[in-house]
Amino acid sequence: MIDAPAEDAAAVDGRTARRDRNRQSVLDAILEIFSENIDPTPDIVALRSGVSPRSVYRYFEDRDELLRAAIARKIETVWPLFTITDLGAGHFDVRLDVFVASRVRLFLEVADTARAARHRADRVPAIAAQIAETQRALRDQLERHFAPEISELPADCATTTVRAADVASQFESLEYLRQQNIDAQGICDILRVTLTALFRPPSTVVG
Repeated sequence: MIDAPAEDAAAVDGRTARRDRNRQSVLDAILEIFSENIDPTPDIVALRSGVSPRSVYRYFEDRDELLRAAIARKIETVWPLFTITDLGAGHFDVRLDVFVASRVRLFLEVADTARAARHRADRVPAIAAQIAETQRALRDQLERHFAPEISELPADCATTTVRAADVASQFESLEYLRQQNIDAQGICDILRVTLTALFRPPSTVVG
């Protein structure tokens, strides 16, 4: 087999690099548009990204694939924000503050993309699966971080308490608070009060 001339190889590499840059520009554009429009058309994305509509369809088979790729790109970008150092270690009050700050920061970073994903989830099973996977990861983090408190709960109420805490801290609940024009600090305060009430309820006073 005869190797391709160096200049031909360089040309191929250049086209590949250009294709990758254009594809990334399209994904960046749709993620930016999500703050204004949760269901943009490829034509709108093409206009914002500076790539021709024809090229968008070369990079992505259809509208759903474009959205799936954008969601995956966003998850990849923000995933470091998901990490909590020393998960489950330390005093409850410290862990509570760390968890609330981490969860709300992550939510605010992905809020627009998450809203767009929910909008298409019923019609696109792959997007519904992405959402479910994220929800499971968030719940697992909650359970591991507050494992000391969960272990102290009576067996008959532990499951219900964990479910309530999970509901309170999932993105859908935080999105509801955001829609009420509650700012980041207010969301943090509400989540902190809710989790404290669930995991550290006041002791019953015996008179």
